[in-house]
Amino acid sequence: MERATIFLLYAANESVAAIVAAVNRRPETVWNVVKRFNQHGIASLQDIPRSGRPLTYGEEARGHMVVTATTHPLQLGLPYNQWTLDRLVEYVNQHLNYPISRSQLGAILEQEGLKWYQEKTYFTERPDPQFVEKRGRL
Repeated sequence: MERATIFLLYAANESVAAIVAAVNRRPETVWNVVKRFNQHGIASLQDIPRSGRPLTYGEEARGHMVVTATTHPLQLGLPYNQWTLDRLVEYVNQHLNYPISRSQLGAILEQEGLKWYQEKTYFTERPDPQFVEKRGRL
């Protein structure tokens, strides 16, 4: 979108200084966009692949992680009512066989639109009616 804006302003005979002010970029960026558009046409408005380390986890692995995170732990036969990021990391490592760190899993889930919240503890009645039986004697 920004590249298209730059080129449209340039095509409308706006000065480079005006374009720089409008899109809040450096003059070199404006000239690079114009040069690239002149060389490649409309295709230059699309992102090109960048170098860098390839994804460690493919789409299938990421999908399994997201599905697991959005599935209630009890449905997977686990003895707790909610996920924590640590529990999810343990499950992904042991049951899905994807070696992953806590921070990496958190980043993947955040990229997929899932957010983790700090669990808050309140001194109120427990929501689990069988809590006393499950807890056992003190």
